[in-house]
Amino acid sequence: MTEQWRLTELPNTVLAQDIAANDETPMNEETVASYVNALRKIFVVEDMPAWNPNIRSKTVIRSSDTRYYVDPSIAAAALGIGPNDLINDLKTFGFLFETLGIRDLRVFADALNGEVYHYRDKDGQECDAVIHLRNGKYGLIEIKLGGDSLIEEGAKSLKSMEAKIDTDKMNAPSFLVVLTGTGDYAYRRQDGVYVIPIGCLKN
Repeated sequence: MTEQWRLTELPNTVLAQDIAANDETPMNEETVASYVNALRKIFVVEDMPAWNPNIRSKTVIRSSDTRYYVDPSIAAAALGIGPNDLINDLKTFGFLFETLGIRDLRVFADALNGEVYHYRDKDGQECDAVIHLRNGKYGLIEIKLGGDSLIEEGAKSLKSMEAKIDTDKMNAPSFLVVLTGTGDYAYRRQDGVYVIPIGCLKN
């Protein structure tokens, strides 16, 4: 028995007809855009613009915004999941932690009159967050839930990103950070990358 068949068996109400109609016909782009715009207006989602630095190569930079919930608890509530579910699904937990990290970075960057951007190019190079201040200084941040392998992966990505920046045309990054969900203290690795637990962030 398909979901479509069950919908047509519902009592003949306007709601049932609307549900069945929406199930048959995909939403058009205008409808989706209007829903997203409404969610922006009530501060459920917020867009993060792309960062466009001077890069040594001619790599094409993806310029589309990334969209985040303003708080990861919204996503958890929408999915109907709790702490035990997240512990058993670390991939989903990682996505929600990234949203939490972006939220906190935006709060602290705003206090410094800074902005938070994201970076991605056609070669697959990404940076979860770039904090850019009005004086031209900026830092690159990778957000990882925790664990040695993920921290190493984040640090490697940051060093790769740093190497792409044309420092003849712009400043080098002021810092490289792997923001984690675990740990009691921040530290600086031998390669210069800082590993900072999210609980250590403060003004």
